[in-house]
Amino acid sequence: MTDVAVERSSLAELTQKLGVVIDPELLLLSLTHRSWAYENGQSPHNERLEFLGDSVLGQAVTVRLYTAHPELDEGALAKRRASVVSTVALAEIARGIGLGAYLRLGRGEDQTGGRDKDSILADTTEAILGAAYLSAGAEAATALVLRLVEPLLADPERYGAAMDPKTSLQELAARTACGAPVYSVAAQGPDHDRRFTATVEVGEVIARGTGSSKKQAEMSAALRAWRELSARA
Repeated sequence: MTDVAVERSSLAELTQKLGVVIDPELLLLSLTHRSWAYENGQSPHNERLEFLGDSVLGQAVTVRLYTAHPELDEGALAKRRASVVSTVALAEIARGIGLGAYLRLGRGEDQTGGRDKDSILADTTEAILGAAYLSAGAEAATALVLRLVEPLLADPERYGAAMDPKTSLQELAARTACGAPVYSVAAQGPDHDRRFTATVEVGEVIARGTGSSKKQAEMSAALRAWRELSARA
C-alpha cells in the first residue's frame, strides 16, 4: 500500500472515530504539527485551525455548563469550564481516541515522544474542532465537542481529577492507603523551548507526564496515576 493510500486509510479511520465528516485536506492539516511543516518546505500547519477550534470548544462548553447548571454562579461556571478546556483534559480526550497515532510530526519531535505530549495532543484536538467547524458547520462542531467532553462532564470524580489532578491523586492515595505521591521532575531543551517530564510514584503505580512547565508536567503525571490507581481500586 502506498503512503498516500495509508494516509487516506488513516484519515477515514479517524473520521469514523470522530463521527463527523471533515474535508480530508482540512483534517490532514489539523493533524500537521509545525515540526512536520518546517521539515517539509515550510508547508502549512495546524495552528490557525487550533486558534479557531479553541473558540468553538470554549463556546460549546460554556453554553452546555450554563444551561445544565442553573445553580452555579459565574465563578463556579468559569472554574468548571477552565478544567474541561485545559491542556490536561484535552490531552486525556485525545488519548481516548488514540489521536497520537495520526499526528504528522517532524522526526525530532516524533523521536522525543511528541505523539504523547499533552500540549501537542491538546492543540491538535482544538485544530480538529476548527476543521470540523469549517467542514460541517457550527452545529456539527458543537455536537463533536460535547461528545468528546461528555466523559468529563458525566463523571464527577473524573471531572474533579481533571480540575485538580494532584489533589485528587493525593486524596485517592489516602483512601487506598498507598502513601503520599512522590514527584520528580527533569527538564530538557534550550531555555526558550524548555520541556519538563514529571514522574510520580504512589504505591505500586508509576506514571509520567510532560509539559512546557513543571506544574503542567506534574498535573499530567498525576492524572495518569489517578486513572491507573482508580482502575486498580
